[in-house]
Amino acid sequence: MQFVLEIAMGDPLYQQIRDQVVLALATGNLFPGDGLPPIRALAADLSINLHTVHKGYEMLEQEGYIHLNRRIGAVVAQPRPFRQDLGPWQQKLRILLAEAWTQGMSGEDMTLTVKDILSGFVPVDTVRPGAEG
Repeated sequence: MQFVLEIAMGDPLYQQIRDQVVLALATGNLFPGDGLPPIRALAADLSINLHTVHKGYEMLEQEGYIHLNRRIGAVVAQPRPFRQDLGPWQQKLRILLAEAWTQGMSGEDMTLTVKDILSGFVPVDTVRPGAEG
């Protein structure tokens, strides 16, 4: 996996690492069992502090996206069953939509944008192309 961090973006670098892994999972570029770069190696490749990478990986582990193990490193976890409590998701989405709305984006444009983004996601149970299923 190739990470590209944008310092000018304003988001913390550890958050960008976390977000890029989540997007790679959603778009079928990472699958359960895949390894992530070792913390020290990724920090060196990105020319950032290793604690920044560690914090991003810790977030991913706490959210259930990866497993961290001193011996084998960071490995993508099997997806967890979805909890039916939509409250936290609705609150996050409400804030994002409110930001778009206050910047002048129409409801129709928001709907089209969401549909476009969702069309790039793969089902959670998708098997890596070419893998035995």
